[in-house]
Amino acid sequence: MESVEFVQWCLNHLDYVTVMILMVIESSFIPFPSEIVIPPAAYHAAQTGDMNILLLVLCATLGANIGALINYVIAYYAGRPIVYKFANSKLGHFCLIDQEKVEKAEKYFAAHGAVSTFVGRLIPAIRQLISIPAGLSKMKISTFLIFTTLGAGVWNSVLAAAGYYMSFLFSEEEMMGKLAEYSFEFKMICLGLAVIIIGVLVYNVLKHRKKKPAAEADAATEE
Repeated sequence: MESVEFVQWCLNHLDYVTVMILMVIESSFIPFPSEIVIPPAAYHAAQTGDMNILLLVLCATLGANIGALINYVIAYYAGRPIVYKFANSKLGHFCLIDQEKVEKAEKYFAAHGAVSTFVGRLIPAIRQLISIPAGLSKMKISTFLIFTTLGAGVWNSVLAAAGYYMSFLFSEEEMMGKLAEYSFEFKMICLGLAVIIIGVLVYNVLKHRKKKPAAEADAATEE
């Protein structure tokens, strides 16, 4: 799926609906890398002006939410025995899912709680499966969607920014070749950028929280 031919197909058929459908697939059980959807779409948007980058990220995030919700609902209602039975089946293995991966996702969820549905969206081998333990644990759906939207939004924004940036550096052929050749390295760079963005957001939130009590204390002193 990560061939140059498939990336070329994406470039030839990309629009908001196609991006959303591909991201639904990417976030469900079917193995499909978002790294060959969002960057080419952003590249195409920058080159042709046919799509707006912000709307592209919005559609990609909506698709990711729908795909994640599919996993969540299945796990929520099917329960652990059926989920693990699927993971150990031939169909599960065809979808690159096995018991070890599901267990890994469950352990990550247990260790990090609700926020894992946010951070887990950025981690390879966890991001597509993190919805399963959320469903198995009966996480409140509103909480699940909030954290999933935030995580998917950050990840899609980074991928879109990378694709937009590449439009100024490489031709279409060069961009396709580099995505195919340096898929892992590209994924790690995007992961690093996403972690930095999250770090800055968390720092600003904590900084604001520290300032608020100090301001309230100063106001109380003045009174």
